[in-house]
Amino acid sequence: MRRSLARLLNLHAHELRPAAAGFSMFFLLFAGYFMLRPVRETMGIAGGVDNLQWLFSATFVATLAATPLFGWIASKAPRRRILYWVYGFFACNLALFAVGLLRAPDDVWLARCFYVWLSVFNMIAISLAWSVLVDLFPASEAKRLFAPIAAGASAGGLAGPLLGVALVGRIGHGGLLLLSALLLVGAGIAAWRVQRWRDAHPSAAGAERGRGRPLGGNPFAGAAEVLRSPYMLGIALFVVLLASANTFLYFEQARLVAITFPDKAAQTRVFGLIDATVQALAILSQLFVTGRVAQRLGIGVLLVAVPLAVAAGFVWLAMAPGFAVFVAVMIVRRAGEYGVMRPGREMLWTAVLDSAKYKAKNFTDSVVYRAGDVASGWLKTGVDALAAMPAMAMLVGAGVCLVWAWNGWWLARAAERQSGDAATA
Repeated sequence: MRRSLARLLNLHAHELRPAAAGFSMFFLLFAGYFMLRPVRETMGIAGGVDNLQWLFSATFVATLAATPLFGWIASKAPRRRILYWVYGFFACNLALFAVGLLRAPDDVWLARCFYVWLSVFNMIAISLAWSVLVDLFPASEAKRLFAPIAAGASAGGLAGPLLGVALVGRIGHGGLLLLSALLLVGAGIAAWRVQRWRDAHPSAAGAERGRGRPLGGNPFAGAAEVLRSPYMLGIALFVVLLASANTFLYFEQARLVAITFPDKAAQTRVFGLIDATVQALAILSQLFVTGRVAQRLGIGVLLVAVPLAVAAGFVWLAMAPGFAVFVAVMIVRRAGEYGVMRPGREMLWTAVLDSAKYKAKNFTDSVVYRAGDVASGWLKTGVDALAAMPAMAMLVGAGVCLVWAWNGWWLARAAERQSGDAATA
């Protein structure tokens, strides 16, 4: 049965255990996050749809403030313990927000603070989980393991919204935050299980060496590493274009949902159902398609297919604007991102130095991503104001996606050269 399951998932038999532990880590992390994501969207609308660009700006500033703190932890704590320190801190934050929401559930400024906090949390927590994996598994193992492990994220993303829809009426938003804190602690335990397996099964590439020592350096080293490397600058551009496409659709989502569903509870349920549909499609791709495509056709297909599909979706939305069309485009974009593109994007980081897997990667996944968010948010606001028609913004988004596809193709070729140079060294 183990051999049959491994063959079905495109794994070696001895890799089932770390795949299961990694799956569990992402399942718990994403279940907790996606349970709160509809709450965040509802709180964002509560502050006014016209104020979303200000929330994006505040999120970017908060990310800039949080990144040096993460860099300090990564410099001082042993690599194998960075995740535990960060996740423990975030779990305490969730407990404090839960108390605040239980005492003042309608406080607009508390809602805005939570919106910004969760937007920073998800970038750092998810990036850190992937940092642990790219640190533990070399590229040869990553092509097999990352897709089924990422399926845990999709499964958690499927379970989280359903839990939120089922429990929000019973325990309220504060109760959801406490439950999410417990799930985050469980994700830390699952990460420990992955590390224990790597310790017991050393890799030929020596992926486990040096994990008991701190990375050293300064809190701003991640930005410097990205700026010095054309390869990592290419990844940063890919992230900016990804964030820009997402932001254009996100603003359109907020506008259409606010018009179609004025009730807050209904808004939370709509966001949750969209999330559940996306994750159901993504998990099928991650378990049975993505890993095989990466091994046989290379990661270029993973990085180019989704931008081209989203570009077509933007054109469709410009020609036929409406809630049903938007939902179809959003599902294709997000299912493709989680199921196909995210594992490929993370494989790009297996060919960089150990410190870059934590510091430069976190800088790119958080600061660079949020910079793309805030810039594209103001860009869309400006396009809407000048053109006075959403279709113009959709066509601009389609152009962004075409550049995004070209960047993905370039990165795939650069990754092959980078892996070859690393092997020679």
